[in-house]
Order: sequence, then structure tokens, then C-alpha cells
Amino acid sequence: MLPRLYPIIDASGFTETADLVRFGEELMAAGASLIQYRNKRDRARRILEQARELKQAIGNQAKLIMNDRADLCLAGGFDGVHVGQDDLSPEAARLVVGPDLWVGISTHNPEQLASADATSADYVVIGPVFPTSSKEKPDPVVAIGGVKRASQLTRKPLVAIGGITRANCRQVIEAGADSVAVIADLLQDPRKSAEEFFRILR
Repeated sequence: MLPRLYPIIDASGFTETADLVRFGEELMAAGASLIQYRNKRDRARRILEQARELKQAIGNQAKLIMNDRADLCLAGGFDGVHVGQDDLSPEAARLVVGPDLWVGISTHNPEQLASADATSADYVVIGPVFPTSSKEKPDPVVAIGGVKRASQLTRKPLVAIGGITRANCRQVIEAGADSVAVIADLLQDPRKSAEEFFRILR
């Protein structure tokens, strides 16, 4: 079962690894049990260094998901990998990480969602629900209606992503999402922000 809040730590928001790790610790202290680490700009060595420090700090107190890189998921001792439409397929990722770790996949329209539903992925993500600044070239917004449709098209746990804040997260869950993935609205005072999300999403 997915937690209501799925925080994503985007490495582009941090200049120092220590700050990134502290951010993860604050999320965990607020009750986060599933956290994704995303780094789309650095080389593999840097990603692995950060991943290992994050794992050392968080241990087994929360599941850690590596974005994109199934190989670094294993090397960093993470609990799963999340792939996009332009990355490894869920089945290819599964071959790398094995049957026991989690595999998640991003989708942006009903066709992609239907394809993802037929794979061994443990959960699927739909988005962006609202306009977002966390991607340079975001896919078209699916809006609340897209979340409702997605919830009808998959039997897998559904995560919604894209522009989700404390102000709009409740309506996303009410539309059928099991969990909301959040980046920007956790950046300021992550522990307090995450605690507020959990309160709203009870």
C-alpha cells in the first residue's frame, strides 16, 4: 500500500549533499515512509555518492526509490527504481533489480497507462496534474479529469504528480489517486510541510 504522500528529493535543488541528506531526514521525521531521489544532471559517480549518503542516513526507516537508474538503485542499496517513458521499460528494470524491489513507471496519457498496467510495475504515476516547474519540457497537463480516468484504467496503485500542493492535494486524492508525489511544496521547511500534507490527506 502506498503512503498518501510520496516526497521526491530533486538533487537540482541542493548544492551540498549534506543539505540534501538533511532534507531527507526531515521528511522521514515528519512520517514519510517512501522517498524518491531524483538526479537528472550529475554523472553516475556523483549520483551514487549522494544515494549512499542518503541510504546511510535513512537506513530502513523509509523506502528509498531511485529515479531512472536501476543499476544505481542496486549499487546504492535502494528499495526500488522509478522509470519514465524514455528510460528502461518496467520489465527491463525488473530484470536488473529482481522480483523483490519496487518498480514504478510514469505515464502521461491513457495509452501509456494501459501499457503500464500490463507490466510487472508495482505502481503507476499519472501527470502532470497541474502546471509544474520541476521539468524543463513537461508533458501536457492531465488535470483532475485525467486522474479520475487513470484511476479507472489501472488496477495498480496510482500516484499523481505535477504541481501538487497542500492547497490542491485533497481533490487529487478524491479524484482517485492513492498517493501524491510532491517536490516544490516541500522545499521550505520540509518537516512542517510534510506534516501538513499528512494532516490534510488523512
